[in-house]
Amino acid sequence: MKPGVVSRCFLLLAALVLCAGDPAPAAAADNEILYPFDPREKVPKPDLRSVPRLRFLTTVDFPPFNFIDQSGKLSGFHVDLAREICTELGVIERCQIEAVPYADLVNRLDKGEGEVAIAGARITPDLRASHDFSRIYLRLPARFAARRADAGPQRLPADLGDKPVGVLTGSAHEAMARVFFPTLSLIGFADRPAMLAALRKGEIKSVFGDALQLSFWLESNDAGNCCDFLGGPYYSSHFLGEGMALMAAPGNPALVQALDHALIALARNGRLADLYLRYLPKGL
Repeated sequence: MKPGVVSRCFLLLAALVLCAGDPAPAAAADNEILYPFDPREKVPKPDLRSVPRLRFLTTVDFPPFNFIDQSGKLSGFHVDLAREICTELGVIERCQIEAVPYADLVNRLDKGEGEVAIAGARITPDLRASHDFSRIYLRLPARFAARRADAGPQRLPADLGDKPVGVLTGSAHEAMARVFFPTLSLIGFADRPAMLAALRKGEIKSVFGDALQLSFWLESNDAGNCCDFLGGPYYSSHFLGEGMALMAAPGNPALVQALDHALIALARNGRLADLYLRYLPKGL
C-alpha cells in the first residue's frame, strides 16, 4: 500500500467495517485492532523448501515490541510474531531471530545478513523506494487521555470545551491536533514527563499524544489511577506514518508474498489478536 493510500479496513474483534481515510479520524473501542487489510483475502503460500534459513533482525530497545526480559532472553511482540510467522510458513526449524542496533538494520539487510527486519522502523518514501514491505500489521494511533473527573458524560473530546489540552511542542501529534480539532485550546510542553505531570496534578484537563506511550503511562504508578483514554483512536498516515510492516531487501517477491500470506492467516485465525492483547492489554 503506497503512502497516503488506505485500502478497505477491517476491524477485528468486531463486525463493523470502517473507512479510515486521511485526514478524517477513525474511532473504535479499546482493544480493537484495525488492520488495513482484509483477513479474508487469499494470498497463495509460496514454496519455501529451497530457502535455507529465514533470519529476522530486530532490536532490544523498543518495549513491548523488542526487549530483553528478566531472564536475559530476547522477547516482545515482534519476537513472538516472527516465531508465529515461521510456524505458519512451516519453516520454524530454519527460523532465526537476531537483535542488532537499530542504526544497523538497513545495512545488515542490504549486506544479506538477514532476510527480514521486524523492528517497527518508520516507513519513509526513501525506504519504500529501496526496500520491499509486507502488509501493515499494526498502526499506532493518537489518543486523548483525560482526568476521569474532567472527561464529561459522553467521554468525547467535544466535552472538553475550552479546557486546556496538553501536546508536545513541535510534535506530529500537535500538528495533527490542530488539524483534527481546531477549536481545542492547546498548550505546548517541551517534554512528555512535564506534560503528564501537569495532567496528573489537574493543571491541564487532557493530553493528546501517542497511544502506545499513553497506554503504559495510564497503567503506571506515576499516573496514580488519575486518568483514562478519551475518545478515539485517531489514525492518520500523513501525520503518524503508515504503521508497522516487515521490511525485506528488494528482489525477493516470493518472500514478501510469504510474509503477507502469514500475516493474513494469523489475523484470520486470531493469533495476531492474541499477541496484541498479550503485550498491549489496555489496547491502543
